[in-house]
Amino acid sequence: MDITAITLSVKLAFWTLLFLVPLSIGVGRWLARTTFRGKLWIEALIALPLVLPPTVVGYYLLVSMGSHSPLGRFFEQLLGSTLAFSFEGLVAASILVNIPFAVLPVQRSFESVSRDVREAAQCCGMSTWQALRRIELPLAWPGILSATVLTFGHTLGEFGVVLMVGGNIPGETRTVSIAIYDRIQAFDQTAAGQMALMLLLLSLVTVGVSYVLAEKWLHRFRSQH
Repeated sequence: MDITAITLSVKLAFWTLLFLVPLSIGVGRWLARTTFRGKLWIEALIALPLVLPPTVVGYYLLVSMGSHSPLGRFFEQLLGSTLAFSFEGLVAASILVNIPFAVLPVQRSFESVSRDVREAAQCCGMSTWQALRRIELPLAWPGILSATVLTFGHTLGEFGVVLMVGGNIPGETRTVSIAIYDRIQAFDQTAAGQMALMLLLLSLVTVGVSYVLAEKWLHRFRSQH
């Protein structure tokens, strides 16, 4: 079993969530509360990674991060290494690919918060930040939790984009999904099965814990209000 690959996948998921959760709350709330011309196109752009083949997404990300691209040259001048085929590149690619998994559930949760609730908070003298922290975020918490779980699970299992952008560098870009593929190619069914089982159990525990936390949070919030 490639423990390094499993650790790397969890690390990648952690950094992806660290950037995407705050971003998804801001963007999701903004999309839920505003109406403007062209909003549908922005929503379509956010959802685009859901329908594009991973190889297509990976190709464009690889081109945009390569040493011949402005972003790739800037990163190479800044840190002395290329963005493509690096862990930093994997994080950037993972953030972009997981945007719909993070933003869309949060947007739907904020859309479910009644306008009357927000207006009542304003009548009580709450500022926008206070209403967000004390009213909107608790009501939208199930969606935020769902977005977190979906992003975490998708990051652990992502294969095509990871392979295109990061390659297969041990300890740097070889995630657990790449490691499983390598073991299958080498006819090492035992190691592949062990890592697949580990990934299955980790995903199952994550989803189960999220359901328990969501239920407890909703019960606690309703009992307080």
